[in-house]
Amino acid sequence: MRDNPVKRKLLAGETAFGTMVFELTAPGLPAALVAAGAEFALYDMEHSGLSMEEMKRQFSYARGLELVPIVRPPGKQYQFVSRLLDLGAMGVMLPMVESPEEAAEIVSWTRYPPAGVRGAMFGGAHDDYAPGDIAEKMRAAEARTLVLAMVETAAGLEAVEEIVAVDGVDGVHLGQFDLSLSLGVPGQTDHPKIAAGIERMLAACARRGKFAACMAPSVEIGRAWMAQGFRMVSYGYDVGLLTGALSDGIARLKA
Repeated sequence: MRDNPVKRKLLAGETAFGTMVFELTAPGLPAALVAAGAEFALYDMEHSGLSMEEMKRQFSYARGLELVPIVRPPGKQYQFVSRLLDLGAMGVMLPMVESPEEAAEIVSWTRYPPAGVRGAMFGGAHDDYAPGDIAEKMRAAEARTLVLAMVETAAGLEAVEEIVAVDGVDGVHLGQFDLSLSLGVPGQTDHPKIAAGIERMLAACARRGKFAACMAPSVEIGRAWMAQGFRMVSYGYDVGLLTGALSDGIARLKA
């Protein structure tokens, strides 16, 4: 089975870069992302119309490329996580994680018995339809699966130290927009409350040897957050990058 080079880099203390995908799922997208320098694509099913069938196609397009597909499922249920892993996702990012108990349950969905409750299906998409030793496939699947817990509510921020301490949670992902809503400062992602939350989240990760992830809406914000300690960085998202580059180009042409 293929391994997960992004997880290896992050666990070694290095930084990995990618982007988020909400809408633009052409067959050539994974290759184009790799050509642009992305190491991972974080597909969002929570706020988009992306289907399981489309995700299976995207995972297939990424096969053979140095691109790690990670998914935010449409909800926090076992059926979504297990199915996406069986279809070939190399990582999952679960929204609004608010307690260590919830984080531990999520991890159990990504582990086979006796460590977890993931159901067994081999000789399919996630192991490239290949034969092989089942025990070794189980070990490889668990080793490569990246588990991210999103910190995007006041309750999640309050419990962030306990969440990052859960064995199997590889890192936590900042959800600055939902966090701003939860903290009563909607849309003010530069508010002191958000800054204090980021500091608390990064400190918790440093104490536990975990990494912090973010979606940087601009290069300037991304650099500032990296300087603070974020090591998994999604630069923008598909529609935002397209509309931003197109509007800038058209405006410059008109000028």
